[in-house]
Amino acid sequence: MNSIGPLLKTAASGTPHFVSAHDVTNMKALVQKALDYKADPFKDRNLGKGKRIGCLFLNPSMRTRLSTQIAAQNLGMESIVFNVGQEGWALEFEEEAIMSGSTVEHVKDAAPIFGKYFDVLAIRTFPSLKNKEDDYSELYINQFIKYAGIPVVSLESATLHPLQSLTDVITITENFKEQRKPKIVLTWAPHVKPLPQCVANSFAQWIGAWGEAEFVITHPEDYELSEQFTKGATITTAQDEALKDADFVYVKNWSTYTDYGKIYCNDPDWMLTEEKLQLTNGAKVMHCLPVRRNVELSDEILDGPNSLVTEEAGNRVWAAQAVLSEILTIQKGG
Repeated sequence: MNSIGPLLKTAASGTPHFVSAHDVTNMKALVQKALDYKADPFKDRNLGKGKRIGCLFLNPSMRTRLSTQIAAQNLGMESIVFNVGQEGWALEFEEEAIMSGSTVEHVKDAAPIFGKYFDVLAIRTFPSLKNKEDDYSELYINQFIKYAGIPVVSLESATLHPLQSLTDVITITENFKEQRKPKIVLTWAPHVKPLPQCVANSFAQWIGAWGEAEFVITHPEDYELSEQFTKGATITTAQDEALKDADFVYVKNWSTYTDYGKIYCNDPDWMLTEEKLQLTNGAKVMHCLPVRRNVELSDEILDGPNSLVTEEAGNRVWAAQAVLSEILTIQKGG
């Protein structure tokens, strides 16, 4: 057992889940646990022996899928990937639905079966960007939590991407050693299509919960994120002003929240360039990937010495391993 207690909260049933920053009891300790695994990946190679994780994908994935599988294997778990959209029946999620349309199986019937097959269920879903109420209710992942009866780990949901955000805090912790709070700027970037708010929401939620940074969010007018995720942040539409003296700049596109899922602005002047980076305190640049080169971020930034994107992606393994380790330890009664 961890000497400071479990690092994840448990539901009334005693089951731990990992879907947001609110599921973490001690973020600093969870970050340190991830860094410990980075230093010694196989130190708990028998913790998950005889355990199986099911990785369900309702939309495409590269880093999330591979890093979660590697993390599970480092702990001795067997991982099985199921691409629900391509390999399974179309699932229905609405309660009391009359299933006379295109859906074939209700999540009430599918999720309990997953609960019999697996010890942990990791799920990646995606928002419609059409119905804000449905997306922000987190219907898909909450239905799996309700009916599976086993721990559920979010590999990205309609509104949040917690493993990415834990990774981001890990990466910032590794790269900032001064005895002060770093200034972190989340900046909107242009894109060719409307993207979900989940990475930006999640980053804002986790940096706020971490409480170890001066945090600024900058975006064009009408791109405000939901206030439930941005508490404590300074928010401005003046990007150059926001970038002044920044230690870290996190670059991400998102579509509009108020008038949901729209693109109002695609101003290329919002792309981060070397010239804009000169306004910062030699800031390290982060992005969750994949990235549209020379749309969201310039080649000179991505290929330059200030880019952390590859290191950041590598840390996805250790974030997932720390979370899975906590779940396994709680399951064992540790």
